[in-house]
Amino acid sequence: MQFDEVVLGRRSIRGYKPDAVPQALIAEILGLAMRAPSSMNTQPWNFYVITGEPLDRIRRGNTERMLAGVPQSREFRTGEAFAGAHRDRQIGVAKQLFSAMGIAREDAAARQDWVLRGFRQFDAPVCIIITYDRAVDGSDDTPFDCGAVATALVTAAWSRGLGTVINSQGIMQSPVVREHAGIADDQVIMKSIALGWPDDTFPANAVVSTRKSVEEAAVFVGFD
Repeated sequence: MQFDEVVLGRRSIRGYKPDAVPQALIAEILGLAMRAPSSMNTQPWNFYVITGEPLDRIRRGNTERMLAGVPQSREFRTGEAFAGAHRDRQIGVAKQLFSAMGIAREDAAARQDWVLRGFRQFDAPVCIIITYDRAVDGSDDTPFDCGAVATALVTAAWSRGLGTVINSQGIMQSPVVREHAGIADDQVIMKSIALGWPDDTFPANAVVSTRKSVEEAAVFVGFD
């Protein structure tokens, strides 16, 4: 694909075929993603690529603990609840997804099932956990750099026909993730990315979120 086609065509995928993704293809995608810029070339990121039974154990543990009321233990700061325009955008995409899936506002069971899909990494065949080196924890550059590599990763995956969705639900219970992914103590868990072949019959996969315009987002200074 041409670059513009990849960027404009990419969307978050929440329904996947069960087909396996070759390890060599994932390694190729990671190699492209790691060309992302980082502060002073620190490259703080690492990747734990999980599939099969270890991923199933993470799904089960994550879901069971959340349903049992165990407090979430994500290792990155989430901040206060969204408000204003940010909350409006959050609600807006949720409405798009629920509409596509035919989930009514009063259908509590269907809404809970949708939440549980997130805890299960949307049943994708692969999960990529992005971590960063604890030695650079506390620097705002570090999560910024991880965001850059995540963006490059999902874009590279899309260019190869693979779908992704960046999510936090799949790492809600970090002790479970650490145990079954074998994450080293010198790493901080940043984000998870579900990855696999898109299921074109899954209605939510057709959802394209609305975006701010350039006029809303950009201020041009010093131009004629």
